[in-house]
Amino acid sequence: MTTTLPSGPDTIYDVLGLGFGPSNLALAVAIEEHNAAAPPGQRISSGFLEMQPRFGWHRGMLIEDATMQVSFLKDLVTLRNPTSGFSFVNYLHEKGRLVDFLNQKTFFPLRIEFHDYFEWAAARLEHLVAYGAEVLAVEPVTGEDGEIRYLDVISRDPAAPADPRRTITRRARNLCVATGLEPHLPPGTELSARVLHTSQLLTHAPAPDTPLRRAVVVGAGQSAAEAVDYLHRTFAEAEVCSVFAKYGYTPADDSPLANRIFDPEAVDVFYAAPPGVKHSLADYHRSTNYSVVDMDLIESLSATVYRERVQGRQRLRMMNVSRVREVAEAADDGRDGRLRVTVEHLPSGEREELDTDLLVYATGYRPRDAATLLGDVGKLCLRDDEDAVRVGRDHRVATAGQLTAGIYLQGATEHTHGLTSTLLSNTAVRAGEIVASLLGRADVPVG
Repeated sequence: MTTTLPSGPDTIYDVLGLGFGPSNLALAVAIEEHNAAAPPGQRISSGFLEMQPRFGWHRGMLIEDATMQVSFLKDLVTLRNPTSGFSFVNYLHEKGRLVDFLNQKTFFPLRIEFHDYFEWAAARLEHLVAYGAEVLAVEPVTGEDGEIRYLDVISRDPAAPADPRRTITRRARNLCVATGLEPHLPPGTELSARVLHTSQLLTHAPAPDTPLRRAVVVGAGQSAAEAVDYLHRTFAEAEVCSVFAKYGYTPADDSPLANRIFDPEAVDVFYAAPPGVKHSLADYHRSTNYSVVDMDLIESLSATVYRERVQGRQRLRMMNVSRVREVAEAADDGRDGRLRVTVEHLPSGEREELDTDLLVYATGYRPRDAATLLGDVGKLCLRDDEDAVRVGRDHRVATAGQLTAGIYLQGATEHTHGLTSTLLSNTAVRAGEIVASLLGRADVPVG
């Protein structure tokens, strides 16, 4: 799927979005709704570049029965505009499932359903998006007075993705970088057919009818527990080993008062707080999001372990207070390229070697460094005492004086805007704030 967005120096976008996941999708919706109600002189011209061939959001973890961990009301629009036609409720209505969903008595849709909702919204805005358009570089456009009012974005030509010479350049007054998270892996790890990150679980794991003798999952968060559960249920003969340094999975704190850390107002509080308070707040509330597991899944896995003990066949092993110390090819004895994973029990120092068909790292994600994508333009982005990019409350990066073109960040601002930076909780509100900032900029043209 590709869309031809106008290009060339005669076409100047008010904002170009780099990446088209949920964050920039929400921005596209906010701009579309603003333009529908605004007079011609107040409309915002926008385009979005996405390297994937079509819309996709964590496809590798769309496990059939996995549910969202945020309310359906925290969709692309509702907290910004409850009357929007892009809401999850309207999606259900158009799909003929509104009453059926209500009868489920839940705030947490299936993950595959929410992904379908995103696809539904993205399809309504496909005229604004170029898919298969990997961004290769961002270059400043310097005027005679030395001011950088525009930025040129160079992307791969979707019509000839294999030809590095075929590129397209688009010019913009502002960029909104929302390139998402990248999988985090232990140093030296090389992915392969037998070594995966959980982001690849459904797209790269063996087919369900493949004989699998053992799988090892490393990690203690929600993705780890879901991967363990999926592999155990899918491969009925396989032993599944869950390796993590904790004594047990830590339950997610989703209590009402703790969840206030995800409120829009909490962003204001966090942003205005001194650095020490920011660090404390992040530490206090990590249990709402990081390395934690929903209690119902913890209880289900625990029940499975006990049931198998009763039955005398232990297929699910919880290798707690343990770490993987070494991964190597198994000895050549006809075991078809299996891996040998050495697991150390931390209190005793004892080590156990596991020959395994599949090793899955559930070791989380980290934000992509926007400065790397921005190249020389990134050198004009100002940084704080901890070498983190300085970002305004309106999500615009602070830049050197000669750079007056705007750069907005979505998803890489946890150090300034708090835990919701990489989550869906404030996606709708943040999109509205960026639109308001664009409209308040003197260099967004009228007419």
